[in-house]
Amino acid sequence: MDRFDSAPDTGQAPPMRRHSALRKIWLLRALGALVLALTFGYLPYHLYAHSGFARYLQLRGELHRVRAINSHFATNNGRLRREAEALQSEDLRTIERAARAELGFVRAGEVVFEIEDAPQGRTP
Repeated sequence: MDRFDSAPDTGQAPPMRRHSALRKIWLLRALGALVLALTFGYLPYHLYAHSGFARYLQLRGELHRVRAINSHFATNNGRLRREAEALQSEDLRTIERAARAELGFVRAGEVVFEIEDAPQGRTP
């Protein structure tokens, strides 16, 4: 009789077999976790990155920018409308102010002094 045949059966695998079986189980678990992570994280991101919620966020930002530009233009249009109404009235002061400011008109006998900025780097 062999000495291995006479050993009592304890129902457990030898230590080497048990270690490799545990290792195999943990490798399978890690592989399963990796597959789940790819399935529920990485793939949907790449499939839906340019549609759906990402597109909604992009359009919402663009809408905000366009509304800001429109607000600026509406303010400017209101100012220009008021200025046009003032110029169409027969108020001579308003017309004279616009002629002086925008067209550089002067009255007869007025003297105009033009002051130029000093060149940079030299101070008097």
